[in-house]
Amino acid sequence: MLLLCGLAALIGVVGGAAAYVLVHLIALLTTLMFFHRVGWTLPSFTHLHRSPWIVVVAVTGGLLVGLIAKWAPIIRGHGIPEAMEAVLTKQSRIAPRTAIAKPASAAIAIGTGGPFGAEGPIIVTGGAIGSLLGQVIPVSPSERKILLACGAAAGMAATFGAPLAAVVLAVELLIFEFSARALLPLVVSASVASGMHSLFFGPGPLFSVPAHNFAGLSQLPFYAALGLACGALAVVINKGLFAIESGFRRLPVNQFWLPAIGALGFACIGVAVPRSLGVGYDQIGDVLNGRLAVGALAVLAIAKLASWWIALASGTSGGTLAPLLLISGSFGALLGHLAQSIPGAHFSPGAFALVAMAATFGASTRAMFTSIIFLFELTRDYNSILPLMLATALAVLVASLLTHESIMTEKLTRRGLRVPSDYHVDVLRTTEVGAVMTTDVETVQSDSVVAEVAKRFQVKGHSAFPVVDGDGRCVGMISRADMLDEGTWNDDRAITSVMASDVVSVRPTDTVSDALERMLQEDVEHLPVIVDHRLVGICTRTDVMRARSAQFAHEQAEAGWLPRRRPPPPPRTGVSTPRI
Repeated sequence: MLLLCGLAALIGVVGGAAAYVLVHLIALLTTLMFFHRVGWTLPSFTHLHRSPWIVVVAVTGGLLVGLIAKWAPIIRGHGIPEAMEAVLTKQSRIAPRTAIAKPASAAIAIGTGGPFGAEGPIIVTGGAIGSLLGQVIPVSPSERKILLACGAAAGMAATFGAPLAAVVLAVELLIFEFSARALLPLVVSASVASGMHSLFFGPGPLFSVPAHNFAGLSQLPFYAALGLACGALAVVINKGLFAIESGFRRLPVNQFWLPAIGALGFACIGVAVPRSLGVGYDQIGDVLNGRLAVGALAVLAIAKLASWWIALASGTSGGTLAPLLLISGSFGALLGHLAQSIPGAHFSPGAFALVAMAATFGASTRAMFTSIIFLFELTRDYNSILPLMLATALAVLVASLLTHESIMTEKLTRRGLRVPSDYHVDVLRTTEVGAVMTTDVETVQSDSVVAEVAKRFQVKGHSAFPVVDGDGRCVGMISRADMLDEGTWNDDRAITSVMASDVVSVRPTDTVSDALERMLQEDVEHLPVIVDHRLVGICTRTDVMRARSAQFAHEQAEAGWLPRRRPPPPPRTGVSTPRI
């Protein structure tokens, strides 16, 4: 644990530095390509001069991304599904080149106008750094997974200054584990990286929200309706992206050209609506603070959605979070303006935008707690917690009913990999052997001979028997394989000379998980359960499955105090039905 926490602190420092470099590299490329000057802060595209130069810059960036993708194919897309795949199927091993290729490709793609955020690439970059450290230092695959997640959390915390959301994101989308062993390093890494964010970018929230009050229960129904609408919006966003990705996969061209084709598409939209280009953090701030008119909100939402669909579907490297926030925030602000027309209602379009961001992000990614905490940390507006929670929960419910896959899992499902989405208590770790063992044990006495035991195998059909002496002490195990392996035994030979005397056993207080681990390590199917050298039971693989079946039984409905409604009988038609 100390080693993991120490490495997590180091990853937090490196992740914070990587975030600083990536954000400033994007700013430098953006100001050079579009404004022809050197600058280290992200510029606004609001007053960008419309010209064909936008298309030239974007297509050039797409060609460069295509070249990098030939060297490191993992950089295509936002990268979080690839990190999930590395955790689930590759023992959390990410190629070292990813730590260089992902930020470089993202900086080029976003710096040449790509409608992405920097959070996805820096999360993948941090994960690659953690994975690489876990490959250099001798650790287990499970510990390497924790280091990978620490890097991802460090990247998000350093970019947004949101350490709590970074930890929850790693738990919900990457680590698939909720334990002290995982949480302590994650918290250390995110804390250090968030401190780096304060050092480099300042201690304040990333977005400011105008003051507004929530009147409690009287306003919650309106935010509940907003949550339902955001769930439908998330489904549209995801399904539209999946459909356009499918179209790009069917194009009869080499994959190298796809980012350039996507760049041509979003650049043409950018010529018409320059606000749709780039990261768009300033546009998110304008939406939250109500500085855009209704018409501008609608145009921005549609243009950003279309350009982001085309760009991400083409395999260009970039993040999903900032575009989702801008699209859903504009959508929420539009509904907020509509709600203002309700007599007696006093709603802030900025409050609706904030809640819509959390609800849509949570529904699109199925990372509900991450979205709630993330938007709270971005604005530090505690008044928004109640509507954030309600709207996000309803949005996730709607999205789950209408579609099975999230924006993070669809690509993996297409590859045949199922991603776990629920966390349960492991019944094998909470059930003791004594609760599932067989107490009525068929045994063989130590003074038996081979012929007698061979008869027992033939009659009983068991594959092994414990061997006990006259005092009930277990002195060995005799299996069918032991009988077959002995080529020189005769019927009168003592069974003690054939049996295995080195007995692998468990105690009644051991967990079923301990018993299963011992079975797998020793390649046995039967474990005598022994207390003070005396046999009190036996644990088999069937008993292990019995523990699991008890967990399944807990999901079955039970008879309650109220009678269950029975389906109505079929209506009579006047025609008798013959009995069979």
